[in-house]
Amino acid sequence: MVRISKRALLYFSLALLSGTALARAATHSAPDIEGDGGVSAFYRWDAAITQPGLPLREETFPATLSRPKMAGTALRILYTATSGVGRGLVPVSGIVYLPAGAPPPGGWPILAWAHGTTGFADVCAPSWRGQPARDVAYLQRWMEAGFAVVATDYEGLGTKGVHPYLLWKSEGRSILDAVRAALKAKPGVLRNQVVIAGQSQGSGAALGATYLAPDYAPDLHVLGTVATGLVVTFAGPQGDGYVKKPEQYTDPRQMDPGFAMLRIAGIDRALHPELDPADFVTAKGRPLLDAARTSCLHDLFALSKEKGLTGEEVFVPDLKPLDADMEPNFVLPVAKMTVPIFAGTGLADGMAGTAGQYNAVKAMCDAGTRVQWHVYPGLSHNGAVNGSLADSLPFVQALLKGETPKGNCAGITPPGPVQAPTPGIPFND
Repeated sequence: MVRISKRALLYFSLALLSGTALARAATHSAPDIEGDGGVSAFYRWDAAITQPGLPLREETFPATLSRPKMAGTALRILYTATSGVGRGLVPVSGIVYLPAGAPPPGGWPILAWAHGTTGFADVCAPSWRGQPARDVAYLQRWMEAGFAVVATDYEGLGTKGVHPYLLWKSEGRSILDAVRAALKAKPGVLRNQVVIAGQSQGSGAALGATYLAPDYAPDLHVLGTVATGLVVTFAGPQGDGYVKKPEQYTDPRQMDPGFAMLRIAGIDRALHPELDPADFVTAKGRPLLDAARTSCLHDLFALSKEKGLTGEEVFVPDLKPLDADMEPNFVLPVAKMTVPIFAGTGLADGMAGTAGQYNAVKAMCDAGTRVQWHVYPGLSHNGAVNGSLADSLPFVQALLKGETPKGNCAGITPPGPVQAPTPGIPFND
C-alpha cells in the first residue's frame, strides 16, 4: 500500500509547475495580501453579478503580446463565474482566439485551454502578460485543426481577490464558465462542442472541470479532455500496482521555497482568509512572500536562489493550522470521468516526475474511465506539451466525428526512472 500525507501530496504538486511561467517582474505601490493590482481597469468589475457564465466586457488583445498566427481575432475577456472558495459570483478574466476567416456552419468547436503555473499575483495572468512561446505554438496547432480557443486566467488571477491556486473546484468552474460566456458572446461563431485541455497546473484544472461538467454545466457538450504533465490527485487508497513517488516530489525540505510560497499566498489564503500568511513564514521568508504578491514564478525562483533560501528556513515549524479543509479542495473525490481522457507524459519529466502521472492514470483506469495514455521517451515536462500533439489531435478528431477513441488501460505499466531530456527538441528543457 502506497500512503502519502496530504501535505506531501500538495508539495508534490507545487514542485511540478514551473514549466509555463514567464520571467517578468512587476511593480505595485505596495505588496497586496491577495496579490491584487498592477493591471488595468479592464479587470475591475464592481457592479452586481447575477449568474455565472455571462460575458461582461471584451477588448482587443494587445498587439504587443504574442498569439497564435491563426488567430484572426484575439480578445481579452471578462466574464462571470462561481467561486470555488465561497466568494459567490466573481468576475474572471481570460482570452478568446478566433481563427481567421468565416466560421464553419454552426461555428468553430472550442478548445478550452487551462494554463500551467504563472504565479499568484494579478500581473501573472496570461491575458495581461501574454502566453509563453510553448503555449502559443501548442494553441496554433489546435487552431490549424479548426478550433477556436477559450483560455481562462482562473479565479483571482488578474481579477480582484485571492487566486485559489491548485484548487480544482475554483479552476474547473473558471474553465466551464469561460466557455459559457464565450458561447453567449459569439453565437453562430462558436459551436457548443468543447474539448478541455490543460498542462501541469492546468491538467488538474482540466480534469476538475471534466468532473464538474455533468452537474455544474450540463448545458455544455464536453467531448473529452487532453491532459499533459499531469498534476492531479484522486481520493481513495492506492494499493497494488501503484508506485511510490521519490522524496524529491514529496518532501518540502527538498523543494525550491518559491513553489511552497504559492501555497501560503494562494491555497492557504483562499481556504483560511481569517489567517495572515505572514504568521507562517520566518523573517528570512518574508521577502519571498512579499515577492509572491507582486511578481511571478520565475522571479520567486531567482530571489530564492539569490538569497540561498531553503524550505526549512522560510516557514515556521508548525503549519498544521493551514491543513484544515485541504483534502476536499485539493484532492478530486473520484477518478471516474464521463468522457474519454487523453493523457500525455514525457519520460524525461523531471519537474513533475513520472510516478505520480502513472498513479493518476491508473486511478482513472481503475475507476472505469476510458483513458488513452501516451508516454514520450526523452521529452520533458515542457517538451511533452507539443510533442503529444501527434497523438492528441487524432484522439480529438475522432471525438468530433462522434467516434469513441480506444483506451489502453490494459497495457499501462510504471514508467521507471526519469530519463534525460533529448537535446535539440523545441521547448524540451
